[in-house]
Amino acid sequence: MEPKAHHVVIGLFTLVAVGSALLFALWLGKSSADREWSYYQIGFDHPVSGLSKGNPVLYSGIPVGDVLDLTLAPDNPAHVRVLVRVDQEIPVRQDTRAGLVLANITGSMSIQFTGGTPESPVLNGERDNPPLITAEPSTLSNLLNNGEAMLTKAEQLLTNMNRLLANENVDNVSAILNNTRDASESLLANRETLVELLAQFDRAAVRAEEAAIKVSRVSDNARLVLNDRVTPVLTAMDNALTTLQPSLERLNQLTGDNEHALDAGIQGFSQLTPALRELRSTLRNLNSFTRRLEQDPAGTLWGGATMKEFEE
Repeated sequence: MEPKAHHVVIGLFTLVAVGSALLFALWLGKSSADREWSYYQIGFDHPVSGLSKGNPVLYSGIPVGDVLDLTLAPDNPAHVRVLVRVDQEIPVRQDTRAGLVLANITGSMSIQFTGGTPESPVLNGERDNPPLITAEPSTLSNLLNNGEAMLTKAEQLLTNMNRLLANENVDNVSAILNNTRDASESLLANRETLVELLAQFDRAAVRAEEAAIKVSRVSDNARLVLNDRVTPVLTAMDNALTTLQPSLERLNQLTGDNEHALDAGIQGFSQLTPALRELRSTLRNLNSFTRRLEQDPAGTLWGGATMKEFEE
């Protein structure tokens, strides 16, 4: 009888445990059914690997709902639309941001809401017409989505490194290092010559600087001369030309108005030529008479040899 009593006790304990579990599940289901929800659609313009139905929805790290459905955008299959439900008591506002966060080390993702200022209006989410919230790309999701590209680039890098470290390339690198060592030893052996060469370069630079200073001084002096002497002269010449311009215009007008009188005067000058010749001859005779008078006044005045014309 005793073994049968133990089996009865164990059976009763099992029935009680199963019944309690069922009652707890029913209570949770009823609590979830009685709970009021707001529905939102989260738009992603990048892959959402690791996100699936039933994954939690967080607000600043606190669970507030779960994911109901994942679909592709009808206008662009590269975009994803995720339908979520959030406890209606949680105020999701127009400036609230949404993004993906890592749920655990297995790669499962969760949707997390952040931000939202009290001044921003509250979004009323209905099941039939949920408002769209555009998700912000997170650094972690970009890293996970670009992991394959990073691995491909890493593989290419390793391949290039293997090619670089091939036997012939290693020999070339060794030769380059040997040549570099020989060049360094040569430079060390001729360091005195190099020091002297650098000193010469230094002296040449000093002379070039002095020459540049002299050229600058000459340029400054030339500029001063131009400003102090040449510029006033040019200004004076310009003023003089400006002053002479009216006189030249009047002279030109006077010449044009008296053109006939000037022609007549020039013709009169041509007729004066014979008279000038006669006057020159008379002056010569008078000069000769004056010399004879100085030499022999009495003979010249009271008669004597006939006075002849003196020609030079």
